[in-house]
Amino acid sequence: MNSNNKRRHFLTTVYLLPTVVVLLVFMIIPIIYTFYLSFFDWNLIAPTKNFVGLQNYITIFSDPVNRKVLLNTLFYILLLLLLNFFFPYFIAIIVQFFIGKMKGPYKIIFFIPSIFSLVVGAMLFSWIMNPVSGPLASIMKMFGMTLPNWTNSTGLVIVIICMITNWKVFGYNFVLLLTGLGSIPSNLIDAAKIDNIPKWRVIWNIVLPLNKSISIYVLILTIVQGLQYVFTPISVITQGGPYYGSSNILYHTYLNAFVLYKTGNASALAILTFLLFLVLCYIEMRFVEGKSNSYV
Repeated sequence: MNSNNKRRHFLTTVYLLPTVVVLLVFMIIPIIYTFYLSFFDWNLIAPTKNFVGLQNYITIFSDPVNRKVLLNTLFYILLLLLLNFFFPYFIAIIVQFFIGKMKGPYKIIFFIPSIFSLVVGAMLFSWIMNPVSGPLASIMKMFGMTLPNWTNSTGLVIVIICMITNWKVFGYNFVLLLTGLGSIPSNLIDAAKIDNIPKWRVIWNIVLPLNKSISIYVLILTIVQGLQYVFTPISVITQGGPYYGSSNILYHTYLNAFVLYKTGNASALAILTFLLFLVLCYIEMRFVEGKSNSYV
């Protein structure tokens, strides 16, 4: 028996070893080294690093450019939640409880953009939204209006870039939310109909609470994937301009690390982003993983 247990433990270790090595080499060690670099002033080329302590972290909140990037990131998150969570949730509720039929075609139509590359989406939107020769500008000229040069407008450029991300993410979130709504026991909905409870009260008091786990999951996924996906249209269209007006924390980390060679500042931003994602991961494990098999 002891020999069997030892053999089982040995095989378990052997099977898990490749995964442990991959995580160690490509995740754990880089995170630790990034945390180490965040305490230094280094340009990625010089043979020596100057220790600056917490100065890189202080700079994140004291430097005007970094503060602007953080505010942009907050604006991004709010827009991403509006466009990629609340709006698809609203459409999913309409399809599930007010239309009811032909859910398959709705899933296909909304999901189709998700299969295309974000680079394609960024180029497509750039052509459509071209303020000089784009189709939208031509249509607006027919009505005596002009399309503003959104790439030079700090607020508008964030909105357009979030729309590009929404084009990619909307369908995936819609399918997840619609599937979650469809998994709610129909006998509860039928009982509410028999009691003549208004449909809006059924949705508010029964549907939304029972669908809370999948909602929290999609909300967190929207923030994480949204911030990651936004990187591509920023890189393709604006490169963070005008004057960091479209940059967010992920793109600014890349810009500092591999363009401006401010490795210490980039490392501090990366650690801050890691902590944000760590908090989101904890929320997902706390409110989704632990309750995935029960209605709350």
